[in-house]
Amino acid sequence: MTATGTTTNSVRAGDEQGVDDLTRRNLRTILDQEQAKKQALTTGERLAGHIAAFCGSLLFVWIHLACFGAWVIYNSAPWFANPPDPFPFPALTFAVSLEAIFLSAFILISQNHEMRLAQHRSHLDLQINLLTEQENTQMLKMLRAIATQVGAKFDEDPDLAAMEQSTRPERMLAQIDQATQGDQASPPN
Repeated sequence: MTATGTTTNSVRAGDEQGVDDLTRRNLRTILDQEQAKKQALTTGERLAGHIAAFCGSLLFVWIHLACFGAWVIYNSAPWFANPPDPFPFPALTFAVSLEAIFLSAFILISQNHEMRLAQHRSHLDLQINLLTEQENTQMLKMLRAIATQVGAKFDEDPDLAAMEQSTRPERMLAQIDQATQGDQASPPN
């Protein structure tokens, strides 16, 4: 292998390590931010999150299956002349209804927290996308200036000229609003 090939390989290896370091740093930043948001939760929100997580487990299903099965068998047993909760099991229905009310509240609290995290990530994505767009616009302008300076010939492309203009998020939002309002105004087929 030539010295040039070795240098190229070592540079590539260094680049990969640099990308790994950047990725690790970016990931650590995001995880630290999310951890800070989790620590800012109230005790009630944390409790609701733990309850919602448990309710979404298979253990929760098995516990309920065992409890409901035992309840039905116990109250349907032939040795009871007057079972405590005879068929159609009104006490069990009442307990399950109350449980459903509280579980839905815990799950909604947990989902609200997840929604806030998702919105935070969405805002971060939007900011990064806008910065990237602004950087790309500046690079296109710089490339055009370099090409003009060195006397390179290039075709005038109207799309390229449009891409060199700064993106105006407010205009894009207005276009989106106009397009979606047009879709909402048109009757479905």
